[in-house]
Amino acid sequence: QVQLVESGGGLVQPGGSLRLSCAASGSIFSITTMGWYRQAPGKQRELVARIISGGGTNYADSVKGRFAISMDNAKNTVYLQMNSLKPEDTAVYYCNGDIRPGGSYLQFAYWGPGTQVTVSS
Repeated sequence: QVQLVESGGGLVQPGGSLRLSCAASGSIFSITTMGWYRQAPGKQRELVARIISGGGTNYADSVKGRFAISMDNAKNTVYLQMNSLKPEDTAVYYCNGDIRPGGSYLQFAYWGPGTQVTVSS
């Protein structure tokens, strides 16, 4: 079974920084993409940033220049460095991975349980 586990959320003041981590564990043959989504109360889940195993990235317009996604392929871990945080960044942040499990010819989308990020003074 493949599992994703996020860490690094918390409470931070406006203008502050946080670094989220998400580790994929279990029997993994390959990872195509990993990314971060967020969902604020009363809103739909939205893409924040995504990284392809080859290194290509894309970001939501609202976080460009403030957030940076990176991946350690050896550790199957993706990171989200969040700088200049704003109150509107407050949400539950979910890790997502498009992963081919060991022993499978198919790729599946996996989700972590989420981690709360609150930006408030």
